[in-house]
Amino acid sequence: MNPSIDPDDDQRRPAPEHWEREALREIALAGVKERRAARRWSIFFKLLGFAYLFFILLAVMDALPGRDADRKARHTAVVDVQGIIAEGGAASADLVVGGLRAAFENRNTVAVILRINSPGGSPVQAGYINDAIRHLREQHPDIPLYAVISDVGASGGYYVAVSADRIYADRASIIGSIGVRMDSFGFVDAIDRLGIERRLMTAGGNKGLLDPFMPVQTDEKVHVQAMLDRIHAQFVEAVKTGRGDRLADDPRLFSGLIWTGEEGVELGLIDGLGSAGYVAREVIGEERIVDFTRRQDLFTRLTEGLGVAALRVFQEGFQGTLR
Repeated sequence: MNPSIDPDDDQRRPAPEHWEREALREIALAGVKERRAARRWSIFFKLLGFAYLFFILLAVMDALPGRDADRKARHTAVVDVQGIIAEGGAASADLVVGGLRAAFENRNTVAVILRINSPGGSPVQAGYINDAIRHLREQHPDIPLYAVISDVGASGGYYVAVSADRIYADRASIIGSIGVRMDSFGFVDAIDRLGIERRLMTAGGNKGLLDPFMPVQTDEKVHVQAMLDRIHAQFVEAVKTGRGDRLADDPRLFSGLIWTGEEGVELGLIDGLGSAGYVAREVIGEERIVDFTRRQDLFTRLTEGLGVAALRVFQEGFQGTLR
């Protein structure tokens, strides 16, 4: 006689011997996750506190009389152009021109150094700075202006530099990129393959100019290219006005290529090799350097700094959960 099979027999069997180990493992993992979350929040609030104290200290230092005392002695004024040249940024025309104006108007300024480390940005903002420098040099003809490029002085960064009396850079600096670009993408074939219907309504025949989901129209491409050529011509004219006969007779200069500082001397893009300290000491003859750079307001710097810090904390935490 065959024994009968009870379907509930498996449920009545005792649990495997290692169930305690599995339960402890789950409890331990839950504890680790909880500690990670607590650690992330702890780091975030510590960074928040440190950032608050740092910017309070910065505000106090800005208000100290020592900065004004430095400006009451003969000095070389320095104004920085750092990062992307764009409205509202650290290298906006408003901030750069404001710093330059203060430097030129100070009666103890012997010369001004425009210290540039920028890959470029808005041609409008760079043009504003270029025009303002020329105006300030006309107003203060006895105060020379030197541009010193550190890592990068390309495109809009070089556009700003050519307004100076002379340009210096390191032999390994990246300079040039005298050109204009406009970036876009085309997804026409992609949406066709995915069966996506593009629905675009406009008022004005060219309002959908260079829509990435539609084929490029010849007349649109011609129009945009003409616009870029006009902006490029403005850039080239600014370079020729600023550099004059110092430029080499080389058609590649205005092709958008970049060069090292060492090559830049040979091509006439810059006048010599040296840092801001070298220019102040050896060219200007006044080693005392006073920074006239206008900074973004404390609230903007604080919020941007906290945003970056928070992003790093949560990024680290998220990566930790994947390990």
